[in-house]
Amino acid sequence: MSSVTQPLAVPRPGFSSLARDYAELTKARVTTLIVMTAWTGFFFGAAKSGQPLVSWTLFNALLGIGLVSGGTAAMNEIIERETDAKMRRTAIRPLVTGSMSLGHGMVVSLVMMIGGAGYLGLTTNWLTAALSLMTSMIYLMAYTPLKKVHPICTTIGAFPGAMPPVLGWTAIRGRLDWEAVVLFSILFFWQFPHFHSIAWLYRDDYENAGIKMLPVVERDGRSTARAILAYAILLFPVTLMPTFLHFAGKIYFVAAILLGAFMFWASLRMYTMNLSPSSPHSKKYARQLLLASVTYLPLLFTVMMLNRTI
Repeated sequence: MSSVTQPLAVPRPGFSSLARDYAELTKARVTTLIVMTAWTGFFFGAAKSGQPLVSWTLFNALLGIGLVSGGTAAMNEIIERETDAKMRRTAIRPLVTGSMSLGHGMVVSLVMMIGGAGYLGLTTNWLTAALSLMTSMIYLMAYTPLKKVHPICTTIGAFPGAMPPVLGWTAIRGRLDWEAVVLFSILFFWQFPHFHSIAWLYRDDYENAGIKMLPVVERDGRSTARAILAYAILLFPVTLMPTFLHFAGKIYFVAAILLGAFMFWASLRMYTMNLSPSSPHSKKYARQLLLASVTYLPLLFTVMMLNRTI
């Protein structure tokens, strides 16, 4: 009796593996930060409107914003999959490793973006839906291609990056107000020290991939250091505006001054170290600035929310 050797069965990816792929594809950590900052805008918008701070509208707004954000991140990974393969920090993404097919990723992205915007329109208002799609398009059609062209990409990318609290605000208010502009401005200026510190740390990765971040195109680091310090200075007065517009109190005002001084100190160290991005010693200061930036923002918004005056 002869036997036929059967080919070894290739195990299908399990649920945990698929969940990890989806988390990578949708940039789950970034999407979570976007949802949390959108919540800040919703919180103040609801307080000003005299509406409940926790409601089904909040759930619908954060779910819709999270879907559009995750779908946009997925489309970004589709567009940049060849670039991602050249960088160590992004080489584990599922479209690079092949653990997820391009078609799979495309379906997930489009369903999340279009479905999320439609969900926002039906459950909150169409202004928020339109703004969410506009934010997505600027990110994908302006910021993403410009990364291979010019350092101005960081400035362009800061516009969609600052939109989450505006989306949260319009989801409950149905219109734009000065408070939303202030929240937008805080997030806009904060992004420059934050993202320049990341670009400084991963300069070699970006250079290998042909991404024209500021620390890549200028060798001595002086322009990057000046930009970091300039935006940290511009951030300071903007963070005081919530008190002047009477939607945050004196405790927040003091906290904003202290946190602003903290960010200024971390940025000033980058400016005065007089080291190039290629210097290993400079990475220590860039990492400290990155840590300062990711500590600064949640603390600022938390105190602002706890000390609201509307």
